[in-house]
Amino acid sequence: VVYEQEGVFIHSSCGKNDDQDSLIAGILRVIEKENEVVVDWRPLDETLDTSNILCAGKDSSSVVEWTQTPKEKCSRGADRPSSYEAEWDMVTTVSFKKKTHSNGDATTHANGESKWSFLFSLTDLKSIKQNKEGMGWSYLVFCLKDDVKLPALHFHRGDSKPLIKCLEKHVALNESPHDERVLLVKTQKSLSQSFENLFDEPSYGLLQKWKKDPYIVTMGKFSKVTNYIVGSLRSSDPSNQRRPPSEMADFFNDTIPGLKINQQEEPGFEVITRIDLGKQPEVSRREPVSAEEWAKNMDSEGRILDVDYIKRLIFKGGLCHTLRKEAWKFLLGYFPWNSTKEERANLQKRKTDEYFRMKLQWKSVSEEQEKRNSRLRDYRSLIEKDVNRTDRTNKFYEGEDNPGLILLHDILMTYCMYDFDLGYVQGMSDLLSPVLYVMENEVDAFWCFVSYMDQMHQNFEEQMQGMKTQLIQLSHLLRLLDSGFCSYLESQDSGYLYFCFRWLLIRFKREFSFQDILRLWEVMWTELPCQNFHLLLCCAILESEKQQIMDKHYGFNEILKHINELSMKIDVEYILCKAEAISMQMMNCKELPQTVSEILGIENSSVTPDSDTGEDESGAELSCPTSLYQSVSTPVVAANGTRDGAPQTAETPSLTP
Repeated sequence: VVYEQEGVFIHSSCGKNDDQDSLIAGILRVIEKENEVVVDWRPLDETLDTSNILCAGKDSSSVVEWTQTPKEKCSRGADRPSSYEAEWDMVTTVSFKKKTHSNGDATTHANGESKWSFLFSLTDLKSIKQNKEGMGWSYLVFCLKDDVKLPALHFHRGDSKPLIKCLEKHVALNESPHDERVLLVKTQKSLSQSFENLFDEPSYGLLQKWKKDPYIVTMGKFSKVTNYIVGSLRSSDPSNQRRPPSEMADFFNDTIPGLKINQQEEPGFEVITRIDLGKQPEVSRREPVSAEEWAKNMDSEGRILDVDYIKRLIFKGGLCHTLRKEAWKFLLGYFPWNSTKEERANLQKRKTDEYFRMKLQWKSVSEEQEKRNSRLRDYRSLIEKDVNRTDRTNKFYEGEDNPGLILLHDILMTYCMYDFDLGYVQGMSDLLSPVLYVMENEVDAFWCFVSYMDQMHQNFEEQMQGMKTQLIQLSHLLRLLDSGFCSYLESQDSGYLYFCFRWLLIRFKREFSFQDILRLWEVMWTELPCQNFHLLLCCAILESEKQQIMDKHYGFNEILKHINELSMKIDVEYILCKAEAISMQMMNCKELPQTVSEILGIENSSVTPDSDTGEDESGAELSCPTSLYQSVSTPVVAANGTRDGAPQTAETPSLTP
């Protein structure tokens, strides 16, 4: 306890007479804990009862609401402030809790029947408003993130200045330029639980946050790391920056059960390190598929004539924007590739009816019903919060009362009816936003989103099976591609590739510009040139940054910061070229490890670089669609991102599956 003050009152004016306050005397404390500093106020007669503490969660963007809840065990505390189950507890929600009473209201009476308490972490503090009462005492109001204000605290015995001085030891407070009574928390010094400010703590502290909730640590504010971090890194105690690899492994194995990425050389990896993949081939890209090319590949009834050919074109160049509304429905599996125009129209009619039946389910829930449906309330709360901050700089979603935001909200709510077990998890709005932008239609966007979520479902499940599998697979691929770089990352406690977590979780959505994401996703949806092409995209980005990371001897924190700052700076065409080149390296490797063959979906890895049939001597074939390497004479974009006007062909083997 670094600060304690008695005679700090809450004035409750919830009684019958609004002009008369009910006074609740309490003790205000500032408490230093192992990893945080908390402010704790509670009435004098319940200083030993923590069952009804007002809990403020760790996430700076938490939704805060007053709720009446049953008395809970104090073990919930600040680590898990509400009874939300793990499926939707990706973002910790804040609940102000107080005991319920037979009168059913929030009034605090002098006889102490009703008791108020609160506790919050300084990481959630946004501002402090202070003032002077006419009766001579001072009061102040704490405002948390999301502009939620706590009850005013009145200092009847003494001044609030000692409290302010105490808080200034832990957070930087600056006077607001708009109101001298308001002190704003300067984010540079705040110990935020998000990546925005986590870097002023040693790597060990970061892993403790990751262990508690890896989703929050990676998703929350990750894109706003600023340059001041460098100074705090260099001033940190070097002895705290490194932990033994075995200890690091324990953290991550506890966080994601089954995540086993070797930190030391083992015999199996020794074999991989000696494999020569050969020189990375030059790869070029072509112009986006035009409306004319699309129409030429369709018969009179609207069937796609050559699905493999059109997929190859899309993989090599993407789509012109006017085609996306139609082509994405095929790529995502909403429309069967062999369907006629009439069959697709009938399908849309059926799917429209089905969609609005599900939408009616949540639309028709009354307020009274929703009060007894905690899951639906929680889903709605998370959706409303995320929708209001998803791609708001895009014209399709900018401004207040934007119809795009309403559609985004309604589709996500309807998806909760479609898959109530999963419901809504933070990050889903990122996946839906580009789909709705392209479709410009509520029903079509919903069913395309459903198809996309079928692919991404495991990423958002409680056990994080999808994330675990992908991180392990990525480690195998990167080790084959560059075992030296893997060894360097492991030496810096970074061998778990946790900095790729967000890339994988929402498929690079926050790493590229909005228009680049449209291109990247449609290329990935072709499922060419092999399985798990998105993992090769990760390899391509990491390989591009390898030289700087190793030459500048980046450590644990610097690697995190550097990878984060790549956001919106990556050339999508260059990375697509590089990832395709890596895929060709691996598929042409004569001694491809079985594990890598399985990851890429290659049944037999004995393919020589100059093979023109895709078959080895025994006639075995590749299971991956390498027929995309058949020559296409069109204007291309070279691996360096430059565009040439003359027709060229990709310098790749001509293989057929």
